[in-house]
Amino acid sequence: MMVALLALAALGSVARVSAAEAPRALFERYKCYVCHADHEARTGPAYVDVAAKYRGDPQARAMLVAEIRKGAHGGGPWPMPPHPEVSAADAGTMVRYILSLTK
Repeated sequence: MMVALLALAALGSVARVSAAEAPRALFERYKCYVCHADHEARTGPAYVDVAAKYRGDPQARAMLVAEIRKGAHGGGPWPMPPHPEVSAADAGTMVRYILSLTK
């Protein structure tokens, strides 16, 4: 019985780690980190700056999910190309992470 409880507790902690790393794994899979980073601007803006720009905007989540999938042209010289291969669910996971960032 004790072994089963320990195994269940260990499985629960692994699930929390996996859930915390899920957005970053998506950024890696879709190659988002080629142009973006969490805390520094690259070709695209830093995710923390995106979060600051949209903090408190109730439409931000839906708009950013759409921009990931359809592309966008922000204030910089290069537009973000569309990424239709990113599902709406994956884009939502990434946007939740982005909007959670603070400086």
